[in-house]
Amino acid sequence: MLVIRILSWEEAAETVLRRRAGAWWEDVPETVRERIRQMFGEPLSPEAAVARILGDVQARGDAALRDWTRRLDGAEVGELEVPPDEWAAAYAALPDDLREALTAAAERIRRFHAAQPRSSWMTAELGGQVGQRVVPLDRVGVYVPGGTAPLPSSLLMAAIPARVAGVREVIVCTPPGREDGRVAPVTLAAAHIAGVDRLFRVGGAQAIAAMAFGTESVPQMDKIVGAGGLFTTIAKRQVYGRVGLDGIYGPTETVVVADDSANPEWVAADLLAQAEHDVLATAILLTPSRRLAEAVQAAVARQMETLGRADIARSALEARGAIVLTPDLETAVRLANEFAPEHLCLSVAQPEEWVGAVRHTGGLFLGEHSCEVLGDYVAGPSHVMPTGSTARFASPLNVWDFVKIINIVALDAETARRLAPVAARIADAESLSAHAAAARFRQEA
Repeated sequence: MLVIRILSWEEAAETVLRRRAGAWWEDVPETVRERIRQMFGEPLSPEAAVARILGDVQARGDAALRDWTRRLDGAEVGELEVPPDEWAAAYAALPDDLREALTAAAERIRRFHAAQPRSSWMTAELGGQVGQRVVPLDRVGVYVPGGTAPLPSSLLMAAIPARVAGVREVIVCTPPGREDGRVAPVTLAAAHIAGVDRLFRVGGAQAIAAMAFGTESVPQMDKIVGAGGLFTTIAKRQVYGRVGLDGIYGPTETVVVADDSANPEWVAADLLAQAEHDVLATAILLTPSRRLAEAVQAAVARQMETLGRADIARSALEARGAIVLTPDLETAVRLANEFAPEHLCLSVAQPEEWVGAVRHTGGLFLGEHSCEVLGDYVAGPSHVMPTGSTARFASPLNVWDFVKIINIVALDAETARRLAPVAARIADAESLSAHAAAARFRQEA
């Protein structure tokens, strides 16, 4: 049974490639609304439900964290913090091959971000001394999802760049298991490898509230990073301004641009790898080749039969997936730019020739060997990337997310005298007489 449509590019522009008006979290399924009614006893919007959680955590601290964890996650937790000796024990107990895989991924992530330039500077070319000082943040909270499966890779991809940047304190919040109230051992092992400072078994909006406001156990953070589900995303929006944010992330998305040289089995596998994330995931192929389109369509159907998360992948492809026929590669790349996807994969004969044409994507993957799955885990750059067309103005998580810039002005007397009349004249135009007077004092010194 075919599960992914083949569309003309004109049809796609009006359907799968057309960004919906409003934010993705405003289109909430009835099942979610019903669950909110059950949890809160009244028909609240997701925004109102999250606001209630945030207010409760701010007012009652740890007690509210435990209550909401029991109500929303179905888990009973006593001590919220998981001590580092449990991380070390989890690391030691991992199968050797998994321990080696996580360690290898962590090393590549560390080396990639260590190469990112971030220098303070001063110059005398403008008179006196002016410049900028790059300063690491003091406290960063990393949110690591853990709903349907543990995600140790997300911990590594967010915590390691923070460590490379020199952040003084890095904490992690991640949901406890529904059955035992414990954090998955592989996530604890990742915390050990990344070298974070503290880890708490709390998730969802209540975790964001804890890191934004602080509780008896969870310290208040200066910035919160990491992706999450519906409540987590809305919570991040609502606490912005009290804390800094890396971004507001929606469901994951991949666009593959391919030509006749592409391997249809590989392209199909890449689309399915994206689709199995979430029923809201987007996986789209843009190609001028009908032969490739039909081969990929058939390969998706075959490979689907062996997937453990086939139901999720099928739902995602039927709702938000497509194979789009374009008149040429130029049109395919143009459509990809307009869509501004989280991931853009160029599975074409000469991918380097198209790099300059790509302006809007979180991650650009050149050639079939640079598959997005390797980017998810081990290539090196963080897999936390802008979604929902925010790649038009936003960047992937990187070292600059964990530092701030302090401007430095150190003018000598002669430069101050020279600049003072310029400043005073502009101040007069703005009717700010005290500003003008302060400048003229320096002019007359």
